[in-house]
Amino acid sequence: MATDYDSPRKTDDDVNEDSLEELKARRNDKTSSSVDVDEAEQAEGFELPGADLSNEELSVRVLPRQADEFTCSRCFLVHHRSQLASSNGSQLVCKECAA
Repeated sequence: MATDYDSPRKTDDDVNEDSLEELKARRNDKTSSSVDVDEAEQAEGFELPGADLSNEELSVRVLPRQADEFTCSRCFLVHHRSQLASSNGSQLVCKECAA
């Protein structure tokens, strides 16, 4: 809810003059405000061409870590030795995590 800080403020006398019914109506108006929510049905009806990958299998060849690579102790990614920023014992850190 936006607040206009330049508008005149109510004084204590103005607040005391508000009727009980008016205050109840304001409270009900605040609780009945609705938020726009995207309907999930709209997204379900939209399908990308060729997006059905339910019958596909991934066949990826996983290679073990090579002699010139290390695993970063912060992000746990395997990097080439040229990306090594610091090493404290067995704690190897890549340049990206060290930055």
